[in-house]
Formats: sequence, structure tokens, C-alpha cells
Amino acid sequence: MVRAAVIAALLLTPVMAPGAAFAQQAVQVDQEAQASTGQPPKRVRNVTLTGDQKCPPSTADEIVVCGRDDEPYRIPKALRDDKPIPAQNQSWVNRAATIDQVGRVAGGIPDTCSPVGTGGQSGCSIMWNQQYQADRRARRAEATPPAADGE
Repeated sequence: MVRAAVIAALLLTPVMAPGAAFAQQAVQVDQEAQASTGQPPKRVRNVTLTGDQKCPPSTADEIVVCGRDDEPYRIPKALRDDKPIPAQNQSWVNRAATIDQVGRVAGGIPDTCSPVGTGGQSGCSIMWNQQYQADRRARRAEATPPAADGE
């Protein structure tokens, strides 16, 4: 049992080493400042850095521990869902708007592309343009390869 714990600790050590080394540098600076006062630090501050940010310097009364967050988003771009939401998962407002639109098309109101009614055919070009745009978006989404490693 102890042997398994030691092996697991050794395997995890290289993964945590860069962050630990970064924190050790800050701690060494603080230890020198504490040695002169003899008091423990009043505050330990954890800072998450993104991009080219630098770790703020430690003072005599606080320790600053810095860590890098290269991916601030939890869901990788390749896994983000941009598909339409099914009707059973939508709010009643969206359901009511869908029912209203279906009623408009069925009634032949102008700009609805319906063979029924006085102005139903006037919306056919609008509908065809919307379908064309949706087709182009779908083709672009298929042509774009998913990003590797969550980019």
C-alpha cells in the first residue's frame, strides 16, 4: 500500500513541478523578509495569471503564490455545442414564438412563403436566403477541423 502511494507521488511530481518551482521562488523571497521580522505572514494570496502577466512581488506581510491558466474556458472549442436547442428544452417564450410563426405561415400572412392567402408568396425569397445562409454556416462548420488539445 505504501509502495503504491510512493509510486503515485513520483508519477505526479513532474506534472506539478513547474507550478511548485514558481511558488518556491516567491516563498524564498518571503522567508528572507520574515527572517528579519520573525513574524509569520499575515496573508497568503493565490493569483491566477493568464497570457503575459507577471507575478506580483511578495511583501513582508504576505506570500503571493502564482499559477498559470492557459485555458480560461472550461469547455474546449471543439466540444462547444452550437446546435439548435430542442423544443422540450426551451422556455415557454420561445415555444410561444414558434407557435406564432407556424400560425403566420399557415395563415398566408405576407412574407411567410405560403401558397395560401393574399401575400404568402412574398416571403419565399426571404426563406430561400435564410436557408442558403444556414447551409453555408453548416458547410463551414464541417470544413473547419476541430482544434486539437482544446484550442
